[in-house]
Amino acid sequence: MGRAGRALVRAPGPRIAEGIVTHAARRRVDAALAARQHEAYVAALRSAGWRVRAAPPADDRPDAVFIEDVLVVAGDLAIVCRSGEERRRGERPGAELAARELGLRIERIKDPGTLDGGDVLSVGDTVYVGRGDRTNEEGICQLAHLLGGRKVVPVDTRGCLHLKSALTALPDGGLIGIPEMVDTSVLPCLRVAPEPSGAHVVPLGPDHVLMAASAPRTAAGLAADGLRVTSVDISEFEALDGCVTCLCVLVP
Repeated sequence: MGRAGRALVRAPGPRIAEGIVTHAARRRVDAALAARQHEAYVAALRSAGWRVRAAPPADDRPDAVFIEDVLVVAGDLAIVCRSGEERRRGERPGAELAARELGLRIERIKDPGTLDGGDVLSVGDTVYVGRGDRTNEEGICQLAHLLGGRKVVPVDTRGCLHLKSALTALPDGGLIGIPEMVDTSVLPCLRVAPEPSGAHVVPLGPDHVLMAASAPRTAAGLAADGLRVTSVDISEFEALDGCVTCLCVLVP
């Protein structure tokens, strides 16, 4: 998977400390440290075989580093999202340009629909979509139309920014997360993460995941199950409600 894949990222800008905080406790963010952590994150993607492509900078947009929220990629299609948070909509042009340069077809979520990529979790032929502050019913309907025949399952969220703040998928398709934050009645099963950031994994290959260094117990459990775990320190992004999934868009 990784050897044939491309990873789209965007470096943090100088205003990152001004990023929107909804659920985390606001604290000072060190922009220089965030830049170093992002470089280490990108290095981890490259080490796993992903070819990294940088989207154009958006230095006037504090949250632009969280590029996952702007694009949903399915096959050769890139869907440009329309966030429920109006302050983030200016991040779209550069991300769309990067998707075009990768040769992807472009579609867009249109008003009155809202959708954040962080609410979209693809698992095989099923796409789970978080329904909350950033993503509404109309956005989910537009996404389902654009995805054609794939099964789209809305999932109500609570106490978290995005669906992928609460759960993600392991390489085998199994879900891991925090059951208190999602409507588990629409999920097939959910492995409980022993710490909040343990809910966030990026599958880098069939037996390889990327995780935050703040989830050592989860990492140990996954390693015991035979997965290769790469941990990265993303503390400055976690202070802005971010997680490892937010910082890239993988294009297998």
